[in-house]
Amino acid sequence: MTDLSPLLRIRDAHVRCAGREILAVDEFSLAEGESVALLGPNGSGKSTFIGLITREVHPLHRDEAPVLFRGDARVTLADIKRALGVVSSTMQDQIRVHVPAQDIVAGGLFGSLGIPQRCTVTDGQRARARAIMNELGIGDLAERDILTLSTGQARRVLIARALVHDPDVLIFDEPCTGLDPEGMYYVRQTMSALARAGRPVLLVTHYPEDIAPEIQRLLLVRDGRIVADGPKEALLTSETMSGLFGVPLEVVRTRDRYSLVDC
Repeated sequence: MTDLSPLLRIRDAHVRCAGREILAVDEFSLAEGESVALLGPNGSGKSTFIGLITREVHPLHRDEAPVLFRGDARVTLADIKRALGVVSSTMQDQIRVHVPAQDIVAGGLFGSLGIPQRCTVTDGQRARARAIMNELGIGDLAERDILTLSTGQARRVLIARALVHDPDVLIFDEPCTGLDPEGMYYVRQTMSALARAGRPVLLVTHYPEDIAPEIQRLLLVRDGRIVADGPKEALLTSETMSGLFGVPLEVVRTRDRYSLVDC
């Protein structure tokens, strides 16, 4: 019998902090191989939502588990780390040691930023890290000190790190935060190329410009709730975006990309 369980299912999940509910998800399912973008203002609950998926945030206990991963409520953290590749600007802020960029990439094989002291990297693992960097067009950065790279270059190194263990889904959490236009261009092009190649992407952003043309499903998040879930073209309208962000905005479409401008 074919397993029709979605990759991820969240149902009736509530997250509280300091006695206040900061996120409530009535129903969300992510099919195997599906890409989706979460769009909403700062403080809307997007990162908390991602925390439910990565097991960094835990919902209130219920007899029926609120979060299922491939139908399993007891999935281990190791299973989650194997299935997900995560890229975020906050991760980049945690890098404070002088190591070659390829060591940051290889660290993805161990779920760490860099190679843990207790671990030995094999020639095959180093070759894998190099191959991923070459695929992303950053092979020339392999020997460079990670702390000497531009913010955009370092962000692309983190994408290679997320890919090195061949995850089922790539999570991009505000991937263009802190980048200049050049950095944004290369990160967005990389996300688009990965999605186009069939790599499922879960994108979290407050910039419609980040949403790759290949991502067709959009979730709108505001005040700790999913306020809409549907096709990107139906939701990326001036009226909907103005309501989501609470200011008058106009949606401009250029080819297959969307952007927001003040009215």
